[in-house]
Amino acid sequence: MTSSGTNPDPPAAVGWAGAWEVLLPAASAPARARGRALQAALREAVRSGLLTPGVRLPSSRELAADLGVSRGLVTEAYEQLTAEGYLRSDRGAGTWVGGAVRAAVPRARDLAPRDRGARADFVPGTPDLSLFPRAAWSAAQRGVLAELPHHTLGYPDPRGLPRLRTALAELLTRRRGVVADPERVAVVSGVAQATTLLGFVLHARGVRAVGVEDPGSPEHGTLYASAGLDVVPLPLDDEGLDMGVLRASGVRVVVTTPSHQFPTGIAYSARRRAELLDWARAVDGLVVEDDYDGDFRYDRAPVGALQGLDPEHVAYTGSVSKSLAPGLRLGWLLVPASLAEEVVERKRTMDLGNPVVDQAVLARFVERGDYDRQLRRCRRAYRERRDTLVTALAEHFPGTEVSGIAAGLHAIAALPARYGPPDHFLTSTASAGIAVRSLTSYTRTMSDHHGTDNGNDVIRLVLGYAHVSPTHIREGIHLMANATRSH
Repeated sequence: MTSSGTNPDPPAAVGWAGAWEVLLPAASAPARARGRALQAALREAVRSGLLTPGVRLPSSRELAADLGVSRGLVTEAYEQLTAEGYLRSDRGAGTWVGGAVRAAVPRARDLAPRDRGARADFVPGTPDLSLFPRAAWSAAQRGVLAELPHHTLGYPDPRGLPRLRTALAELLTRRRGVVADPERVAVVSGVAQATTLLGFVLHARGVRAVGVEDPGSPEHGTLYASAGLDVVPLPLDDEGLDMGVLRASGVRVVVTTPSHQFPTGIAYSARRRAELLDWARAVDGLVVEDDYDGDFRYDRAPVGALQGLDPEHVAYTGSVSKSLAPGLRLGWLLVPASLAEEVVERKRTMDLGNPVVDQAVLARFVERGDYDRQLRRCRRAYRERRDTLVTALAEHFPGTEVSGIAAGLHAIAALPARYGPPDHFLTSTASAGIAVRSLTSYTRTMSDHHGTDNGNDVIRLVLGYAHVSPTHIREGIHLMANATRSH
């Protein structure tokens, strides 16, 4: 390449032309930094693939003339990059891009769960992320960054910032009726980390099996299995876990969602809650309470947490995933005194504690009443959506029964058998681009009467509604009705 723009070597000209402009800013850099800037620009052109192996570079004289810099500066750049392996030089034959450089790093893939691209999406588990209080959260961040002492930016207490643990203890005592000593509260990265932490601690203590509700959250079994524990499915009846099966199972640890069982939607009866705690005391066992949506009850005040009745036999966990956003990865774990020290040590070795600024923001958010306001806002929105869902089902699927308490972010809809058989119904809705799950998809053994769907039975659907606007709920149920009629 010359100042007249000609080059007798076409392949080299093609390869070099694409990289020409990236060197121009380097030529205009301050004199003392110009050499480093030129080297950096050439290096990046090779790394990014703009200059590919085998491309011939202009001579040092030609490039210096084109850029308006000294020849010595270009020669020095060529020599440095040749020494590093980016270029190769053959005496009398010129300078070329070397072949030792790795190809450009590809763009990172995003493996986060995303919109399934369905025409209507009723898969449960996601809140309405548009309700995230951006303005209030941003104000809390600004306040925290203005007031946070420098020393708090060091490695934190693995249990969490004392300020946040104190705020959470007050919040959970007031709203959920737990017995919350801040010294036994651990701030965790959501319920998933709380579950894994407990799993590792229990395994280290010699526990080898844990009971899970069936049907229940698939994640409970997966996370405990990852900690080396066997998972024992335990069926439900209309009041909660089947105590006869639990006693016969031999397990001493059981995971429950007693305030609003996932996915059946029932609330454990007062009798069953008492029986469950009696069992835990009798076997010196542990009940793990996942209070995943305990604040969202629409027909009455929420039932208090099970942990408040016996904090020495119940480990309690929750998070802001349903009230704020799952992407914050902030939750809490309250454990019996006998487990506290081991849980904290395991937390320390896992990650040295959660991010300090995020913890401080949540603490301020709770202290100033913003969290309570957010809960009220979400409750109003989700109650309206549940009512819309019930009305739409009654209109398009007459005879449908919506079971479970009026709470949470999902509902169980039992459609009459005339809309079946279940497999055909699900195939038809999937073909129409409707994402929906049956109750049986959350059942491990298929032996529980809540989860049984056979060819002559009703169709039990688990319908998530929190992330769907009222308009889209009505449209989605209408689409579902059309899909079943057209098949």
